[in-house]
Amino acid sequence: MRLSVKAMAFAVGLTWGGGVAFVALIHLAFPAYGTSYLAFVSSIYPGFHGASSFGDALLGTVYGLIDGAGGGCIFAWLYNLVAEPVAAPSQQG
Repeated sequence: MRLSVKAMAFAVGLTWGGGVAFVALIHLAFPAYGTSYLAFVSSIYPGFHGASSFGDALLGTVYGLIDGAGGGCIFAWLYNLVAEPVAAPSQQG
């Protein structure tokens, strides 16, 4: 069975980007929420500073979408590469 590289990239991108957006937007309303997570994410994505504004939350979301899509694409490609079935010997007699 092969994985769709496009579908995996889309699904993981939406999941990771949505997760960053979800935490960032809640953090804007309740500043104590998700500070450790946002500090971790901001240490990876340049220009993202822990969702101190809506624009910053949007930047983190875009980074998450791109990062997740790239990771999902690489995962599906590697899976398809490793999971290729080995051709069975011919059964002709």
